[in-house]
Amino acid sequence: MSSVVLGVILSLGCLATTCTGAVADPATRDSGLLAQVRLSDLEAVAVPRLAELSDDAVMAAPLAAPLAAPLTTPFAVPAAVRARRIFRGQAFDTCAAPGLGTLRAWRHDSPYGALGIYIGGRNRACAQPQLSAGWTRSASSMGWGLLPLYVGLQSPCISTGRSARMSPGSAASQGGAEGRDAVNRARDLAIRPGSPIYLDMETYDRDSDRCTRAVLQYTAAWTHAVHAAGYLSGFYSSADSGVADLACGAAGRRISELPDIVWYARWDGRNDTSGYNALDSGEWVYHQRVHQFVGNTSESHGGVRINIDRNAVDAPVAVVG
Repeated sequence: MSSVVLGVILSLGCLATTCTGAVADPATRDSGLLAQVRLSDLEAVAVPRLAELSDDAVMAAPLAAPLAAPLTTPFAVPAAVRARRIFRGQAFDTCAAPGLGTLRAWRHDSPYGALGIYIGGRNRACAQPQLSAGWTRSASSMGWGLLPLYVGLQSPCISTGRSARMSPGSAASQGGAEGRDAVNRARDLAIRPGSPIYLDMETYDRDSDRCTRAVLQYTAAWTHAVHAAGYLSGFYSSADSGVADLACGAAGRRISELPDIVWYARWDGRNDTSGYNALDSGEWVYHQRVHQFVGNTSESHGGVRINIDRNAVDAPVAVVG
């Protein structure tokens, strides 16, 4: 691996102020909103980058043996991180993007200030007749924070459904290709660089190291492609499968490019991002967590009923324009 260029993964820094239930816009100077992120707000953790590796070569050596002690090499903070928007509060996600009338009703009569939207991926379950660049701009102008989700190839060991699955021998090249596709889908929807894109990896069996290896290779290459285009990488999965593998891979330094944000699904009813039974106290802690704490529930607000999942958010949302 002598050609590996050593770099860093960003651990997003703490800010002096917080905003609860509202989006913090970097262009806004009001005291109730978060200020633009400064270089001093960021911490560096050294990990290898993928800049000079082909997709197929990603992860081969790091998975074979843990990396050496962390480096402290200085790095340039991407503009995407400096321009990020943070949301703290409750969000919902639902299979198909709701109509704008529903969003207006829920904006005024629900506890939610953000929502997850499924922007693409070959395993996206629902048609999206509402979703367009005009829709994202309108939703953002209403004050909604948007959490873009991309449902790409799934683990070879996915336990339910008939989802298209990654190939263990080609997981890195598939992840790179789908990361680039996720960026294109985001651009089509007026979701700008500086925004997160969340990879949706549904729950799977962890009995096989072959499956863990494939998921980590795919995720690292997907993350690299998203980072290369100036976007932040998010990772959604069950706390007991994808998130557990990601956390173990990070702790053992077995993954060469980590997602910036973790969206963990544990339906425990705890409306917080403490990481309880999912993440350790030092993992993804600086506005880097979303917790899906209730799933498949029906709620009515403003006279409109939707089937949703509930989420607690302390993380970046999309920059729309």
